[in-house]
This record gives sequence, structure tokens and C-alpha cells, in this order.
Amino acid sequence: MFAEEEIEALALGIRWVADRADGALGAAAQNALAKIAAVLPPDLRDRMDASALLVGPGEPIVGDGVDLAVVRRAIRGERKLSIAYRDRDGAPTERIVWPFALGFFDRLRVMVAWCELRGAIRHFRADRIVSVTALEARYPRRRQALLKEWREAEGIPAR
Repeated sequence: MFAEEEIEALALGIRWVADRADGALGAAAQNALAKIAAVLPPDLRDRMDASALLVGPGEPIVGDGVDLAVVRRAIRGERKLSIAYRDRDGAPTERIVWPFALGFFDRLRVMVAWCELRGAIRHFRADRIVSVTALEARYPRRRQALLKEWREAEGIPAR
């Protein structure tokens, strides 16, 4: 069974996702919290419901250009995406990318992907992705290998 602090940590994290992630992921977080609550003993469920750990309001989130559920499915399936993108100056570009991570920041979301055009890992702001098309083609490297390479390049320790 979960310890009280573990329940608080789960509830706080899930509430953050429900509030700050895209709609589909937020709804999934709320469903997960309800499922956790349903299996807890009554005293722990009451403590979870009465938790004083709150997710404070953040800055408004810059709107996503596309449905991030498509990106998450491509990441899970290690599938390539075709994207239309606008850079910071608004110049349009089309890319074939291998998405392997999606970062959720306070104001925006970022897809991390290997870009075939640049031959390197690139970061794509979700609000600048104009369109996304999932491709049947799998990318030739494992997602975990790409993630490890990116973490090392960015100096981000593995957890």
C-alpha cells in the first residue's frame, strides 16, 4: 500500500498534469486519479481528497499547433512524423522527424526529435507545428538510444 506522502506525491503530480498538459493527457490524468482513489482504503482516500498540496496557477500556456496525442502515439510506436513547422521568424519548413520526447514546460510544450533534414536532434515548439502526419515508417534507431544521446548532449542526468 502507498504511504501517505506517496499518495500526496501522486495526487499532486496528477493534478499538475490534469491542469497543465494537453486536453487528452489531462483527462487521462483525472481518470488515473479516480482509479487510484477507488482502490485506496477509505481513510487514505479521505486524506488524498483533503490534501492541502495544490497546483498553483501558472502563466497561460501557448496553444499547441496540433493534437499532441498524435505525437505521443508516434513516440510510443517509434514512428516517423511529417511536420509543417514555422521557425521563430515565421518561415515555413517541412520536415521528417523521429520524435522521442515531449517536454511540458510552464508556458509551452516542446517535441524533441531527430530531424532528417538537419541530420541532428532538434527541438520543435508545439505551438509552431502547423500540421503533423503520422507515417507508417518506423525510425531506424531505438527511442531509448536517442533519448540517451540527447540527455548526454544536453547534460541531463538519467533518472
